[in-house]
Amino acid sequence: MAIIHKATLSPSKLELIADYLPKQPWFIQDGSPELIGAYRFDDPAGEVGLETHVVTAGERVYQVPLSYRGYELAGAEEWLLGTMDHSVLGKRWVYDACADPIYVKALATAILTGQQEAEQFVDGEPEPRPSTVTVKGSGKLDGGFPTLSASAPVSGSGVTIIDAGELRLKVARVVDVAADASANSAAAPELHSELTLNGTWAGLENPVELAAVIRN
Repeated sequence: MAIIHKATLSPSKLELIADYLPKQPWFIQDGSPELIGAYRFDDPAGEVGLETHVVTAGERVYQVPLSYRGYELAGAEEWLLGTMDHSVLGKRWVYDACADPIYVKALATAILTGQQEAEQFVDGEPEPRPSTVTVKGSGKLDGGFPTLSASAPVSGSGVTIIDAGELRLKVARVVDVAADASANSAAAPELHSELTLNGTWAGLENPVELAAVIRN
């Protein structure tokens, strides 16, 4: 469960993303980024906000996972988008979440166990707020979760790879909206060995692959 505060942010999340994207090897400058939607994972400790934004720029769709912290993440300066003033929580350090171990564990858990995005509750309101992007993992693990360790992510053409101990994660940065992830997940096991996180949003005909666990 994610608690959303009624707050003003300076700079805004989209402003931070717009400044960060042109610096990434997987981004092709083609117009200003516009937000399609977002989904959240839950930090069980309740300290780190985990929100993944899906944005469009030109004809491409990008995925930008962010983590929001009330303190600096040691060794992650390269992945810092910047800081923002949150009118309720105060100063927040905003990181590319692929470098944040809390996000890595949350992503792996969702993929391996078949979880969906976290329910979002606006502070003071009894009913959850619908997520603008819905996701679900394809795994069915109910025990024996692998040991994870922190590792610097490596970004290439359209993807970021995270070596996390016993697992390797692949996060799509450029989202292939033409591919039907539901068709892949229905394929024979010998043809489709990856476990995936698939997502959808308004206007998208079929779910798309957003992340995967791949073999080391």
